[in-house]
Amino acid sequence: MNIFKSFIFLFFLICSLNANPLLPTKRLVASGGVTDLVINNSKLYAATSSSSVDIFDIKTKKFENKIVLPKIRDFMGDIINSKVYSVDVLNNKVLILSQGKKGGRNIDIYENGKLTNIISDKKRLFIGRAKFINKDKIIFSLLSNQLFLYDLKQKTKIYSKQISQSRFSYFSLDEKKEKIVIADESGNLQLLNVSSGELIKTFKNQNLDNVFQVDFKNDKILTAGQDRRAVFYSKNQIYYKESNFLIYSCALNKLGNLGAYSSNENNDVTVFDTSSKIDLFKLTGNKMTISKIIFLNSNEIIVASDDKNINYYKLKD
Repeated sequence: MNIFKSFIFLFFLICSLNANPLLPTKRLVASGGVTDLVINNSKLYAATSSSSVDIFDIKTKKFENKIVLPKIRDFMGDIINSKVYSVDVLNNKVLILSQGKKGGRNIDIYENGKLTNIISDKKRLFIGRAKFINKDKIIFSLLSNQLFLYDLKQKTKIYSKQISQSRFSYFSLDEKKEKIVIADESGNLQLLNVSSGELIKTFKNQNLDNVFQVDFKNDKILTAGQDRRAVFYSKNQIYYKESNFLIYSCALNKLGNLGAYSSNENNDVTVFDTSSKIDLFKLTGNKMTISKIIFLNSNEIIVASDDKNINYYKLKD
């Protein structure tokens, strides 16, 4: 039995070492460092650190347009770019969370060439992430780990929930936007019902430090941890992939049978089979810290980083 286990371990190790290295097939260039990505109707929306959301056509891999945000004044009174922290798209509306004056943050909706402010930086809410739930509701979290469901029509909060006393890191919604997974600096994950804010489950003791990102697809979860662990959760198994460097970003494909995470100090991204744990591909050519990974499908991946380059990879010809 011990010989069999050793053989299996050796098999997985050899497969991992032989992960196929890939360079980008195409490279898109954004206006600034990329902080978030979202895809809608064959368009890629890239939030940047340079007062803009850049829009690319996925099919042609070409820049199409950009949403430009006003520049702001910093604490010293200097005019600087507004960093966009997150972006989301629903129908023809674009939800933009951005840096405001004196450390505050704005949530705006862009539609028909016009920006409409939803949450003003004057409220001094230090918002970490914001997403659409439907045409009438958005959800957002403060860095203090307080979660808000907000009614756009009534212009009022439906609820606010203090998730924990740990600093907020990231959240991810399921495909139906009925459940949300929240990650923070404790390493624990909280799974909540979106409509009520009620806790469904807590995931503990796998990540031992801050979770930078989390993805949630087909009832499967993948994390990117400061403890150099990418933890995978499903109904049938829980395990982690280890890196020799901080793991800043992660992603799952639609079915959750493929995962990807930033896996070393060279900013490479490892793509693996979530069932067998076998490493399949290593995506190379990223120059700076990975900020976002998105599977377009099971054969195409987009990787963004703190620089202007958004790399497109095709896994198989």
